[in-house]
Order: sequence, then structure tokens, then C-alpha cells
Amino acid sequence: FKSLTSDFPVLEPGWTAQEEMALLEAVMDCGFGNWSDVAYQMRTKTKEECEGHYMKNFINNPLFSSTLLNLRQMEDHLSRTADTAIPFKPTDDPPRPSFDSQVSRDMAGYMPARADFMEEFDNYAEWDLKDIDFVDDDSDILHALKVAVVDIYHSRLKERQRRKKIIRDHGLINLRKFQILERRYPKEVQDLYDAMRRFARVVGPIEHDKFIESHTLEFELRREIRRLQEYRREGIQSFCGAKVYERVKRMREDERRKRNMLCDILQYIHDSRACQQWLHKQAQLTACVSLSQRCWNHPCGHYYHYLRYSAAYFLHISHNVSSPPLKSLCAILVMSSSAVRPQAQTQ
Repeated sequence: FKSLTSDFPVLEPGWTAQEEMALLEAVMDCGFGNWSDVAYQMRTKTKEECEGHYMKNFINNPLFSSTLLNLRQMEDHLSRTADTAIPFKPTDDPPRPSFDSQVSRDMAGYMPARADFMEEFDNYAEWDLKDIDFVDDDSDILHALKVAVVDIYHSRLKERQRRKKIIRDHGLINLRKFQILERRYPKEVQDLYDAMRRFARVVGPIEHDKFIESHTLEFELRREIRRLQEYRREGIQSFCGAKVYERVKRMREDERRKRNMLCDILQYIHDSRACQQWLHKQAQLTACVSLSQRCWNHPCGHYYHYLRYSAAYFLHISHNVSSPPLKSLCAILVMSSSAVRPQAQTQ
């Protein structure tokens, strides 16, 4: 074997490795510049030798010039920015709610500077320990009981930390952003998202997001396949024809909705009570032309056609109607149509 000693020079002759370590420890204990106490603790060197050796090898050494330059630049930067206060601005991402705001209360008192919550899970778990005191004269049973209470408290702390980890990993702190991301999925994917949410803590956040995104892509591909299959069944073989088909399909659906509007009135013909209720709801149509104007300006633009078709139909059957409520219904439809039509023509 070989015996390793520390009596060899390291930085310059006359200073062994052991003395180098003793000098650094003395400077650390006594402080830089207190060379008298440093020399007194060294015992083997004078204060002039300690100061000269330390300044030459640890302060003015060219090997450390780049490091010292970086330190000086950092000190200058800190001195310029030390007096500049950083203002607090409430933000949503990352969540920085104002204290005692509704958002802060909804987030269980989340404190961004501490990355912790004011209201912890199992917030009063520490109360079970406040009266426990281990003393030497405790019996074995009492000592074991106190240890069991402490173990239970540790398990409750682990559950608290586990829930915090789930909240941080899945991004549940910013609840508003989480809800916005959830609503961007289609209805079918949202149902799957709600069903798989309980398994997210098992598979992890990244795997859970990949699972949801893959099913979203699958849903979009299936919808696109069904659309292309519909084109093929209709004999469409080009995307240009598909655009024409979609436009004609929308026009056909609009016409079907217009024809179905009349069914809302026809269902009241054989029910006098329902007819009276419908007349009561439609009474304001003849009293306020501005209401008709707003209905005409609505983007759907179907109100005028609704009254026109209804009035034409009831004008055709009014001669054979004997019920007074139905005669009143015909009159209201005719007057409403005449009140709206001039407004519609001006458009």
C-alpha cells in the first residue's frame, strides 16, 4: 500500500497542501482582511505571508480573472436593479389572482409565491397532534398509541401531497383555462373526456392528453370518411361537385325548415285551448310593428315567410271555418302579414 501525505507544495514552494487548507479555513473562520487572527490560527506563517500568499493565488490569480469579471458584472447588474420594484399584476396564465378575490376563493386560496394553498386538503390534520407529548414515564401501550397517531398523521400528509401533485401535473390550478381547453372538443369527445377523467391520475397527464387527442383525431377521421362516403353514394367524384352539393343541400334544408314552420300552427287547429294559448302569445305581434322589424332583421330571416305562408293557408280555409277562435287566428295572421310585409319590402 501507499501512504498519502499532504506535505507537498501545491501553488508555490514553501506552502504545503496542509497549510493551504489551513489558510482557507482560517480566512473562513476569521474573515477576509483579519490577517493577524489568521496568522495566529495558522501558527506557521506570519500575517504578511498569509496576506501575500492569499492575494497572489486566490485574488489576483489570472486563472480566476474570467470568473471574477462575471461576478463583477453580476454585482453591477444587481446594483442597478436592486431599487426597481417588481409590480404585482394579476394574471390568469400562470394563475396570479388578487388576494381575497372570487378567483382566489375558487382556487382554495392559491398563493403563487409559495405555490401552495391557504386551504389545504384535510386542513385540520395537525389538530390531532397538538396535545401529544412524549415523556419518559409513558407506558408501552401509551407510547405505541402516540406513535400510531403520528403514523396516521404522516399518511394524511402523504395524501395531501399526492393531491397537490395531481393538481400541478394536470394543470388544474388554472380552472378557467382547463374548462376552455375542455370545451374545444366535440360533443362526443367531451363525453369520453368526462368518462376518462377519473383515470387521468393513474395513467399520468401526458398519456391522458395523448389518449384524448388520439380519439379526437379518430372522431374527425370517421366524420370525414362518412362525408366522403355520402359523396360517393350521391355519385359525386370531384371536390368541385362536393361544394355544389353542400350548397344545394343547405338550400334544401332551409326550404324544409320553412315548410315545417306551418306545422307549428296546424297542430293547434283541433285543440281550442291550445289555440287560445297560441293567440295570447301572438297578440303582441299586431300591437307592435317594431317587434316585427326586429324579427325581420334577425339573421335567420324566416319570420316574414312564416307569416306569409300561414296567412295564405288560412285565407284559403277561412271561408270554411266556423270556430270563433280559428277565425280570430286567421285575422291575426292576415294583419301580422300585412304589418310586416311593407317593412320587409323596404329591406
